[in-house]
Amino acid sequence: MIKADVISEIATQTGISRADVRLTVETLIQTIKEALTKGEKVHFRGFGSFGVQKRARKVARNIAQNTALIIDEHYVPSFKPAQAFAKKVKQGTSASM
Repeated sequence: MIKADVISEIATQTGISRADVRLTVETLIQTIKEALTKGEKVHFRGFGSFGVQKRARKVARNIAQNTALIIDEHYVPSFKPAQAFAKKVKQGTSASM
């Protein structure tokens, strides 16, 4: 499912125009991005939380040139699902396989 599918589904279920739903979804995504850029967490009860994790400095290898690369300390976005949500997904995917 892609963003356009999500927008269509929300518009169908709520009766709100696709343009209004698209604006709302885009604003939600932008708000989450801005909060994470500031180092804030974003929590959705029953769904999960978005946050930022720190990755330590490390040495990696360029196999093609057989050289060492230094990857500096940096931050990456992360998502931690709520326990109930993770459990529901686990049960749903195991039943369909």
